[in-house]
Amino acid sequence: MKKVVIVGGGFAGLTAAKRLSALTDVEIVLLDRENHHLFQPLLYQVAMASLSPADIAMPIRSMLAQYRNVRVIKTTAESVNLGMRSVVTSSGEFPYDYLLIACGAKHAYFGHEEWEPFAPGLKTLSQATEIRRRVLEAFEAAERESHAENRRPHLTFVIVGGGPTGVELAGAIGEMSRYTLARDFRTIDPRQTRVILVEAGARILPGFAAELAARAMRDLESLGVQVWTSARVTDVTHIGVTVGSEKVASSTVLWAAGVRAADIGRSLGVALDNVGRVIVESDLTIPGHANVFVAGDLACSKDKNGTVLPGVAPVAKQQGSYVADMIA
Repeated sequence: MKKVVIVGGGFAGLTAAKRLSALTDVEIVLLDRENHHLFQPLLYQVAMASLSPADIAMPIRSMLAQYRNVRVIKTTAESVNLGMRSVVTSSGEFPYDYLLIACGAKHAYFGHEEWEPFAPGLKTLSQATEIRRRVLEAFEAAERESHAENRRPHLTFVIVGGGPTGVELAGAIGEMSRYTLARDFRTIDPRQTRVILVEAGARILPGFAAELAARAMRDLESLGVQVWTSARVTDVTHIGVTVGSEKVASSTVLWAAGVRAADIGRSLGVALDNVGRVIVESDLTIPGHANVFVAGDLACSKDKNGTVLPGVAPVAKQQGSYVADMIA
């Protein structure tokens, strides 16, 4: 009987678990620090109050209940002991014959972790609900304020990072202020909201085709979003953000500027890329260990042209299926 341990209940891990469950000679243990699977592509809609948390979070056990050879353990994976073939967690060790590590990534503040309290990222349900609280409270604070000058920071929203998450957040806040909340207040006009999307690179959506980025730019501008490219954030505080030498007063700064792979990858003792992703072989294994696979946001995997595959759900699902087939 093969013992398969899967670290992470995201798209790659769940896909692999379901596919492997059809085999009669496999026992699967799925480890995750949460007891729910999060549909991250719609997380920004929870942050903008368009969806409730229950709409995008599904219990992992319920999703896998029909597969009798799959066991789900809520625990935090800390490291991998390759010599002993075991995963070290906060609640003990789990031996494996085959291992799939697919526990994703978290936000990176590029050495400025002190910015996090003032500029939350968007990777978890708790972060989404915190962003929703901050955005809605900003409008309420503006409504309470009688002086226009003091009101302005509450109606200024800064989103740092012009990738997919940043673009989605900026567009959603622009749409919310122009349409959803337009008639709800008496002292303020939400349509006067200032939304600034800051991107350090030459254009937004750098991982996408130029024509798609240009279309997204036009759509954002039609919602009143100001897009600042080639602009680097140098400081974030409780009263706003500094972009280059310009200070922008804002009570709501949101962070979507980058990710860092989960720390467990460092325990493997193999090469990592500049954001901590494990540089895998073409078959998603790590060098020297044909029974250890890495997939999803934790993997630095390239296509046949040498381009690093993006950290998106379709790629993770395909990798999960591929790993399951390799183990089978």
